Amino acid sequence: MSERSVPKRQYTDEFKVEAVRLAESVGQHEAARRPGVPVATLGNWMRRGRRADDVGPASGREALAVRTTRPISELEAENSRLRKELASAKLDIEILSKATAYFAKGLR
Repeated sequence: MSERSVPKRQYTDEFKVEAVRLAESVGQHEAARRPGVPVATLGNWMRRGRRADDVGPASGREALAVRTTRPISELEAENSRLRKELASAKLDIEILSKATAYFAKGLR
């Protein structure tokens, strides 16, 4: 009888923090399914995050749980910038589709 060894997967601290944030917004099972992380692993990260919040910032692996929140004004500014970028991209697409139709007409 041989045992299969499962390779230990390494995740960056940034990945763990983002996965915990996602789990807080959409739920643990959905957040684990999207990036393909085991539910138990995500649960461990969330528990470590809660413990670090209760005790305060810790060193090592527990430090990943320290929340890095951005001010609302910064988020609003980014949202505004992204809306402008989206509008510009939509205009580019509209211009290209009209140009394509114009030149396709000329080939007939």
